[in-house]
Amino acid sequence: MKRFTGWRRLLLLAAFAALLLAIQPWADAQPPNLRPHKAHPVQPAPVQPRPEVMAMNAWTVGLAGGLLEGAPIRLAAEIARVVDDGNNLHVLPIVTRGATENLNSLLYLRGIDAAIINSDALEEYKSQVPDIQRRIAYVMNLFPSELQIFVRPEIQSLNDLAGKKVNFNNQGTAAAYSGPLIFSRLNIEVEKTFIPHQIALEQMRKGEIAAVVFITSKPVDAFVKGRWESGFKFLPVPYESKFEDYYLPATLDATDYPDLIKQGERVSTIAVPTALVAFNWPDNSNRSERVARFVDHLFSRIDRLQAPGFDPKWKSVNLAATVPGLTRVPAAQAWLGRQPRTTHASQ
Repeated sequence: MKRFTGWRRLLLLAAFAALLLAIQPWADAQPPNLRPHKAHPVQPAPVQPRPEVMAMNAWTVGLAGGLLEGAPIRLAAEIARVVDDGNNLHVLPIVTRGATENLNSLLYLRGIDAAIINSDALEEYKSQVPDIQRRIAYVMNLFPSELQIFVRPEIQSLNDLAGKKVNFNNQGTAAAYSGPLIFSRLNIEVEKTFIPHQIALEQMRKGEIAAVVFITSKPVDAFVKGRWESGFKFLPVPYESKFEDYYLPATLDATDYPDLIKQGERVSTIAVPTALVAFNWPDNSNRSERVARFVDHLFSRIDRLQAPGFDPKWKSVNLAATVPGLTRVPAAQAWLGRQPRTTHASQ
């Protein structure tokens, strides 16, 4: 009996081992929860856009304008209206954080081919983007934004502002960026405030603020329509070599502000060029072809922008005018080269 029992045990062990070998491959093929493995769903083939959609996107140009309440976005909207050519050219004016931020958008934001900037915005990128002058080129010099430093009666010179409150308007405006930069070049340290100018002007009347700094195209309604006591005035800012890289000489006179400047007097100052610029895309790329078509439409239709119904600033635009610190877009240079010599008079 003992021998039979041992043999029986061997048979049972052999049968059990065979059973394990039979089920092991099936067990290894199952996930831990013993549920059948699900096949991956078949991905549908990508839908090809319709030809008209592809055509519309092929000739769309993104134009960074600026703050909704500023002049640059208005000019961008007018440009878009004049150059529109259906699917052959579609310009999208884009509201941004301001003309001084538009250079950042042009460099890094997808879909932006052109922008309206203040020329001295390049200063901020000298260290970040050493080759900035090769990556950005100008299409046209739009208009100058004059520096207008308006002060209380007790202020007689720029040096009198040292240590005093000076307002530079809201952050994102030209005054908020260019104003402190210009004062730094003048080596004048002031107590800077960044509040809306209409509020600052009232505080200025009360003696709480010594000056307000406007950087915009003249004339400014607040000085034309406002009533100011005797002694309120604009301070002169001489144009010196320290300003030659980005700025232009400018003046204020009685034709601009008859109640604040006497007939025959001129207040010297500087101006920040406001320019339409484009990214310098590689030659023969789709993006460079978009910019070239944009330039051709814009330059060929500039007379429409200078007609009644558009911003008066267009009337003073000279296509041949240069922008300090930048080279011209090749397509713009080529267009000018095809025109009669009279078109090349620079302002």
